[in-house]
Amino acid sequence: MIGRRDFLRWMGATALAGAGSRHNPAAGRTPPSGPNIIVILTDDQGWADLGVQGQVKDIRTPHLDALAASGVRCTAGYITAPQCSPSRAGLLTGRYQQRFGLESIPDTPLPLGEVTLADRLGRAGYVSGVVGKWHLDPNPTSARWIAQNLPEAAGRPRQQVRIPEWARLAYSPGRRGFHEFFEGQIHRYGANYDLSGKDLAREGQWVNDDRYRLDVQTEAALAFIRRNRAKPFFLYLAYFGPPTPLAATPEDLGRFPAPMPQRRRHALAMLAAIDRGVGRIVARLRDEGLTEKTLVFFTSDNGAPLKMTKPDNPVNTDPGGWDGSLNDPWVGEKGMLSEGGIRVPFVVSWPGKLPAGAIYSQPVSSLDIAATALEAAGVAPPDLLDGVGLLPFLTGDRSGPPQEALYRRFWNQAAVRAGRWKYLCLGRSAEFLFDLATDAHERKNLIAAEPDRARALRSRLRAWCSELQPPGIPQTPGNVPETPWYRYYFGVKDNAATR
Repeated sequence: MIGRRDFLRWMGATALAGAGSRHNPAAGRTPPSGPNIIVILTDDQGWADLGVQGQVKDIRTPHLDALAASGVRCTAGYITAPQCSPSRAGLLTGRYQQRFGLESIPDTPLPLGEVTLADRLGRAGYVSGVVGKWHLDPNPTSARWIAQNLPEAAGRPRQQVRIPEWARLAYSPGRRGFHEFFEGQIHRYGANYDLSGKDLAREGQWVNDDRYRLDVQTEAALAFIRRNRAKPFFLYLAYFGPPTPLAATPEDLGRFPAPMPQRRRHALAMLAAIDRGVGRIVARLRDEGLTEKTLVFFTSDNGAPLKMTKPDNPVNTDPGGWDGSLNDPWVGEKGMLSEGGIRVPFVVSWPGKLPAGAIYSQPVSSLDIAATALEAAGVAPPDLLDGVGLLPFLTGDRSGPPQEALYRRFWNQAAVRAGRWKYLCLGRSAEFLFDLATDAHERKNLIAAEPDRARALRSRLRAWCSELQPPGIPQTPGNVPETPWYRYYFGVKDNAATR
């Protein structure tokens, strides 16, 4: 944690050291020979809502489908948490975020001691840029950080808490390894370049833009590519779509005239806008001769929030409600460690290096993005990373799963997947064993039929949880909204301990 006085002293020291230099991040070094790297992250997009998945007929994502056709579609792609801030922390550090105590949104900000992918690539000579949603700085729910850094605000209702500007700057992208940034969700952006490609204040300034947020974010990504087309670059494009508040242009809404819930129509329209943006980015890479020099990842930060029954409330109400996206065929939703909460679209494209139109069915994780990017850039991933470089697996040079097991812990839930088997528990309320290779997947609990397998997986999960902050498998019953979710999807009775 960092206070105002320490931050100002630290800012002065890093400024003297040249931190955050946009134009020459690795002066005097041989330029890296690795590819450009683009990570495109959507928000609350369910697994079904990518046309090439073949799950629903109303989705239209021709450009994303073409991206998948140019590379590898991973059908068992996972994020590290069913909530945005922790999943983003895991993706950008390549480490399970619970190792540094960021398990849910109130645990933000991302600790200053954690090294991001942008930090690592910057040291290798890359220019790093971020566009869109950040959500790793302090916010009014960050109770622990507020207690340590703003004691006068501790205990106040979140509506009365104001995060000071010095704190926002301390944890902003410009201080986390990104040389260039156009960061923000709707209408107001902290930026050090504008959409025409011109420099703004080095430490950033506020830019107001009332146009449609997804189009603005695409324009900012295109401007970054234009600015850095002659340099090796890393772009983290975090679209703020399709979550609430729902918003779409009349033109995009008009593309989906069939009778359907209005929230579904808005999700389809927002995903169409993202798809159009991805198409423009791919076209820009082609026009600049960068197609075969660019490694692109596409995924979502977690599954869609369904609110169980997908209530079609008016689109200008119910913040945090169903965003219109779908998780089919998986069970559950955002906030759950069932497949619907953590299994997401996952595409990796690098024309000329990865096979075109390939399907990879082994489990992969967003943790692998950092390790794979470093591998491609010719940087040895440090041992502390939890992810694995995927390139030899995606090319077929290595067989078997990249990782022996993938782990999760969130709120009062914990889970491990090893091969086809998944063990999941809700505190001491319930436990499950699923065979994900069957059509039944999480609709058939095999805990009674396979007690030895469940016991072995539980032991592995316990060992992993012992390494976290705080350590241990959750032992309390499900909370609100966990208990209603598990009652609805799995028939769990309140406080019905099964082990």
